[in-house]
Amino acid sequence: METSVCPERTDTASPELERLVALRTQELKVALERAQALYDQAPCGYLSLDADLKFVNINRTLLDWLGHEAAELVDQRDLSAVLEAEWVALMRSRMQTLIQSGRTDPLELEFQRKNGSRFHALCSSTPVLDAQGRFLYSNTTVVDISERKAAEQRLAAHDAFLRSITDRIPSHLAYYDKDLICRFANTAHATRYGKLPSEMAGTHLSQLVNPEQLPDILPHVADALSGQSQTFEAERTEADGSRCFYEIHYIPDFQHGSVEGIFIELHDITDRRRTEEFVLEANRDLEERVRERTAELFQSEQRYRLMVDAVQDHCIYFVDEAGAVTEWTESAQRLHGFTRAQMLGKPYLRLLAVDNAGEDEVDPAQVLRLAKAHGQWETRGWRLRDDGSRFWAHTVLTALRNESGELQGLSCITRDMTAAKSLEDVMNDLNKELEKRVAERTQQLVAANKDLDVFSHMVSHDLRAPLRHINSFVTLLQEHLGERSEDPVAQQYINSVIKASKRMSLMIEGLLEYARLGRVAIETQPVPMAPLLEGLVSHLKQESQGRNIEWVIDDDLPVVRGDAMLLAQAFGNLLNNSVKYTRPRDKARIEVGWRVNPVGGRTFYVHDNGVGFDLEKAHNLFVMFQRQHHSMDFEGTGTGLALTQRIIERHGGRIWAETAPGEGCTFYFTLPFDGVEPEMDFPKSSMADLTI
Repeated sequence: METSVCPERTDTASPELERLVALRTQELKVALERAQALYDQAPCGYLSLDADLKFVNINRTLLDWLGHEAAELVDQRDLSAVLEAEWVALMRSRMQTLIQSGRTDPLELEFQRKNGSRFHALCSSTPVLDAQGRFLYSNTTVVDISERKAAEQRLAAHDAFLRSITDRIPSHLAYYDKDLICRFANTAHATRYGKLPSEMAGTHLSQLVNPEQLPDILPHVADALSGQSQTFEAERTEADGSRCFYEIHYIPDFQHGSVEGIFIELHDITDRRRTEEFVLEANRDLEERVRERTAELFQSEQRYRLMVDAVQDHCIYFVDEAGAVTEWTESAQRLHGFTRAQMLGKPYLRLLAVDNAGEDEVDPAQVLRLAKAHGQWETRGWRLRDDGSRFWAHTVLTALRNESGELQGLSCITRDMTAAKSLEDVMNDLNKELEKRVAERTQQLVAANKDLDVFSHMVSHDLRAPLRHINSFVTLLQEHLGERSEDPVAQQYINSVIKASKRMSLMIEGLLEYARLGRVAIETQPVPMAPLLEGLVSHLKQESQGRNIEWVIDDDLPVVRGDAMLLAQAFGNLLNNSVKYTRPRDKARIEVGWRVNPVGGRTFYVHDNGVGFDLEKAHNLFVMFQRQHHSMDFEGTGTGLALTQRIIERHGGRIWAETAPGEGCTFYFTLPFDGVEPEMDFPKSSMADLTI
């Protein structure tokens, strides 16, 4: 029975159990599919790796990013399929840390797609352990941060751009937070303290500023942190010990209604202050001269004032349209001496000295007609008094009309200008005296020029004589030692003396030439620039044989007015510089051209691709004996540009340069228009002769 009963129960229970198992299996399958879908379609990547970095699982999102299929990676390859070797080594070290400690910090790395492109990702890993706590594999979340990295790179580029701009600004810029910690400083500001901009960040203001200056600036800082902008001038000591004047601005940084820091801006006004001091001293000297001259003029003015106050120099009377006097005032009687009875009804002609009129006096009838036609007319001339005397007068006749425009008569206002005419005579005498003084001053200047010529002769003779002695004794010393001298140091010293004496001789020649250019007369004539440049370039080509120099000369160089010899010297100096400073270039290029200056005149330029120099440090570019390169690198005495500037300025132009280290150099100079010059056919040889 038990055997019969048991099969019946089994048969009865099995279908129900199978149904329940099948139902549960279906539910688990659906849940598994749903979990797999969430895993594969997640917005971030999921990656499972074993201890050897071999792929255990990877979701669809990460596969799409990488461009791979699961069959290509899972159980087939390790991380070296999608990472460079350096990243794989880093992940291997990270896996060991994860196995040992059970956690790691997130890591940014760069994945490589199947097509060779790359993207940045942030990886966070957790370990998966079995029931006994043994490591099975790691689960890693991969988040694409390419856009963030690109944004960071753009931000870094933008910061670098802003840094480049602020570093190029000559002003000293800095930012300090409300705790007076430096958060930013441009190169100019950091250089003041002998630091780099990166070294300034995080430094307290008290660690930078001289303790002696803190009491002066802290009140300004406090006012700025309270929201009040500060502007003041102060003298500061630089890192090299020099003293400079600055215009200083402290500007509060308002954020959300409160001050979070201050912007500091310093402008170097040292040159301006020095100029102001120079101008102040010049003004004091000028004021002293003005006071002396004013005292002289006051004495002269007093004499004329007494003369003017002693006379009543104005009068007024009225005439009708025919010129007969209709009203005679007391002022007229006082000035002319005629009584009212003598003048009423009489023509005003009797007041004029018509036999000896002024240079602008016209017929009295014509004066009346002009006054009536134009409304007013002025005349000057001699006037008569009752006693027969005359005085020089200025008379204004004005037509008097009513509201309807009808003529009611004319007013005559006469001013006694005798004193003014006397003053004019005195001024003529003063002008003669002034001309005499000018002549005397001219003689003094001629004498000064003669003294300058004597000085130039002294320099050329008295300084050259010791140089000749030095060269002679050095030559004798060489002969005494002989060619077989075994002392190379002595020979080196001798060569140095010879070289220095030659350099000093050239410097004396340049100094004399510079002085001569200040006195030489400019012989203005039409100068065709094309043949002049052709002669100069031909001469330089002969001197620089063996070098690869490309000469680019404008074909339409104009004809200018100037001194041909001096202009050739100026152009020659600039071209010589270009040839000299392009020597390190395998292929040198020198360009000469011109253009019309919008503000008048012509602008010429000489451009080369030579070594260039730092223009910001070339403060004395056109000063005698000032050079931008060491004489061991490039020969020269530093006189060429100074002579060129003086020649151009003597022609009424100006010269300047544009350059940068390693980027070549361009010199510009202007020559003003002196009228339109016709194109003239000059023989080429005539311009070539100027370069010899």
